Amino acid sequence: MRQFAEGEALSGVVRKALGAAARVVGVERLRGGSKKGVYRVHTDGSPVTRVIVYSWAEDENFWPGADGVDPAHPFAPASGLAPFLAAQRTLDGLGVRVPAVLFSDAGRTRYPADVAVVEDVPGDTLEALLESDPVRGVAAMDELAVMLDVMHGQRGPRYGRVDVLERGGTAAGESCRQLVLERALDDLAEAAERDARIGAVADALRDRLRELAARVAPRTGHGLIHGELGPDHVLVDADGHPVLIDIEGLMYFDVEWEHVFLRPRFGERYPALARPGLDPARLDLYALATHLSLVAGPLRLLDGDFPHREVMRGIADHNAAAALALLPR
Repeated sequence: MRQFAEGEALSGVVRKALGAAARVVGVERLRGGSKKGVYRVHTDGSPVTRVIVYSWAEDENFWPGADGVDPAHPFAPASGLAPFLAAQRTLDGLGVRVPAVLFSDAGRTRYPADVAVVEDVPGDTLEALLESDPVRGVAAMDELAVMLDVMHGQRGPRYGRVDVLERGGTAAGESCRQLVLERALDDLAEAAERDARIGAVADALRDRLRELAARVAPRTGHGLIHGELGPDHVLVDADGHPVLIDIEGLMYFDVEWEHVFLRPRFGERYPALARPGLDPARLDLYALATHLSLVAGPLRLLDGDFPHREVMRGIADHNAAAALALLPR
């Protein structure tokens, strides 16, 4: 049985972040995290009455083990304090709004896992705001588009997660195109075993992936991307400014990889984020690869005890249909 954090266990890190007089008076484990625990902690004895605590404890990670996966690979599971801190520093340095870090600890002296205490941004997600207050939501979308322009305009000669590059590491592979193709073929093989619709046309999908990859021309230079950016990964603060969260996967990569994720996640709102000059060959390959990933990944997660099962099943079903729709007629 998984053990999640409680107020007494979190009190040490909260006091370190807010001061010795701070006292935990309530803890909520927030829904949605599959790789880390996200807790809203209510306090008294400090001017700051709420903080968010991220816990990267083993019991907070619902994904199956990734034995044999190179942790420096751009598509390796992006989770942990080091990737989070590197991404937070990078984005904050660019003026891209992210939650402020109040305290972090990889020494496990005050809590038995890597942990960070961060600002609790007062406001809702962009996804919720677009429903409840579309005028404010659209204004935040416009500001988000500017933030993405800043990020995507940062150019790097090498691709890879920022924490890997920051410590002088090198990402695997020869190109973004190659990495996406290899991952897509693996995802196709896995999805074909788990979803009968995919299995029935696996050969056609494999041929289509290779055909699309052959159309992609070589490229040098890569932009800075979030990697998994939907309206649920953007908070909107009290002043209406967007704030990026779930940033551990921040990396230099083809910006088309970001856009094929933005397009379905923002739906009819995507035109506010669309930009000219994207490579249509990369968009075609990356779109099919993304759909296959969003079949294999959620179904793999359901092998374990992830609690929000209908959500994951719905994601897999939707993306299976979307992948099939991309086959030539």
